[in-house]
Amino acid sequence: MTKVKNKKNGIALFQDMKKCKEKISMITAYDYSMAKCVSATSIDIILIGDSLGMVVLGYEDTLQVTVENVIYHCSAVRRGAPETFIIADMPYLSYHLSEEQTRKNAADLIIKGKADAVKLEGGYPSRIDAIKAIVDMEIPVCAHLGLTPQSIHKFGGYKVQGKKPEQQEELLKQALAVEKAGAFMLVLEGIPEILGKEITEQINIPTIGIGAGRYTDGQVLVYNDLLGYSDMQPKFVKHYAEINSNIKEAIELYSQEVKNGVFPAPEHIYYPIT
Repeated sequence: MTKVKNKKNGIALFQDMKKCKEKISMITAYDYSMAKCVSATSIDIILIGDSLGMVVLGYEDTLQVTVENVIYHCSAVRRGAPETFIIADMPYLSYHLSEEQTRKNAADLIIKGKADAVKLEGGYPSRIDAIKAIVDMEIPVCAHLGLTPQSIHKFGGYKVQGKKPEQQEELLKQALAVEKAGAFMLVLEGIPEILGKEITEQINIPTIGIGAGRYTDGQVLVYNDLLGYSDMQPKFVKHYAEINSNIKEAIELYSQEVKNGVFPAPEHIYYPIT
């Protein structure tokens, strides 16, 4: 297995990994401590997702996340993972209003946030124009199709996309369009496995699945979900740990020891020199 150790060679290596059918692993991170943990593993890519709005900031959805929020968390992650390839999400309305704003926001995520690439959602003509505008600035773009969380009001919630033949045809069309526009990678979320497989076979750039089945070129999960550190468990999530219950138990034990006078114990106390 290839560990992407040099972020500067990342895009070329991801392309080689697709050609060699070597899976790409991606996980979210939002702070220095988690980034240090991730950077010590074989994970290939860290995503600073706008999911931080829900799992870090406590919002009901991702729509309230700002560019400043992503820059703040992205720069913290970079300090913890200086050599890992980092993709930063472009939040809602950061690439919707004008080309000038789109370019500036993407540049800020690279310059201020220290990301290596940005990610934006959707494959309609306006999104294709946004991808082209950002790529024109020499900034790598990861596209995102399927269940795009910034479109929840349009979708009527977090619903699987691409179930009907005409929807599958449209998503394949969009996948080909984002590739042609210059995207170097494509996240596929919440779609039937057969569609994830078809798109992966039809395009030349790597696909990263989240609820898109087994046949994408890689997978991404929100670390809070992976570690059992959230209350949500969509069908596509596997808990590799149950950190939430462990943390609660540890904090409760600490609280009881404080209340009972057990902590601090003699070994935790400083004494004067005699």
